[in-house]
Amino acid sequence: MSEFKIFNKSCYTLADLENSTIEALITDPPYGISYQNNYWDKDLPDRQIWNDSFRVLKEGSFGLVFSSIRLMHRLMVDLEDSGFIIKDVLMWAYLNGMPKSRNVGLAIDKELNIKSEKIGEYKYVQGYKKGGADNYKAKTKYKLTPSSELGKKFNGAGLGIKPAYEPIILIQKPIKKAKNVAQNTIINGTDALNLESTRIPYEKGESKVGHNPHPNGRVTANILRTSNFNDGYDKFFLVPKVRQKKDDYNFHPTLKPVSLMFHLTKLITFEKQTILDPFMGSGSTGVACAKLKRHFIGYELDSGYFKIAKTRIEKQNLITNNSIF
Repeated sequence: MSEFKIFNKSCYTLADLENSTIEALITDPPYGISYQNNYWDKDLPDRQIWNDSFRVLKEGSFGLVFSSIRLMHRLMVDLEDSGFIIKDVLMWAYLNGMPKSRNVGLAIDKELNIKSEKIGEYKYVQGYKKGGADNYKAKTKYKLTPSSELGKKFNGAGLGIKPAYEPIILIQKPIKKAKNVAQNTIINGTDALNLESTRIPYEKGESKVGHNPHPNGRVTANILRTSNFNDGYDKFFLVPKVRQKKDDYNFHPTLKPVSLMFHLTKLITFEKQTILDPFMGSGSTGVACAKLKRHFIGYELDSGYFKIAKTRIEKQNLITNNSIF
């Protein structure tokens, strides 16, 4: 049975944890981009948490840290300055990203103090809302088109392209030079990615490729797809995005699919190892651990998200209430 320790408090210091006792880190920290104006996403985490995480992880331990395209470089510097090695960047690719933009033509009308023309209206609900616009009082917004000549020239021009992937930084705590990989794996059970459990199976009727193809499929790639892109070589792990009505009581705005967390959990750990998540959110990583026989330690400062995480983990029926505190 898996063991779980989840804390409704700040993760900074990780004072509850001893040095070099954890086998892996998976976390989705604040991106520092003010996503949907949420208070917890105003800044990147203080580097202290990466120092603390480095302290409690065993030598050779891997970590996966979600980030944003805009500030990934800043986060990677913080991780490196805390002692971690940057091993790779996984790309969680999807087709339904939403650009952060505006119509420059309309902005020109506003600057010129010219009223834009109304050509329609629509209902709008911001963020993750149970039931969507139908069950909530939605704002009525007007569809506009520029009226000025210059505004018409720049009608539809914007400030950014549609994001179609989310980076996940793969890091590792280095081993001491006196040890090799095999020695460290024997001692700590770390320093090895679990490639066998994350192979991509061959499709029915598909010809096996390579001079010595593995019977269980291809080694997983650093691209994780949400949708089939039909590009002629679509042999990647596919994971659906979370839809708004998927989990009615879970209102977390950046909820990650459990199937994605399954894949990531299997990639960097083996059964009975412990995963640390300093920014637990609504607990998707903990749910994955409950199903995959991994131990889990999570921290979440927001009491609302903490309650959701606790409920979701308990619903797996693999742990008892006494396992959570």
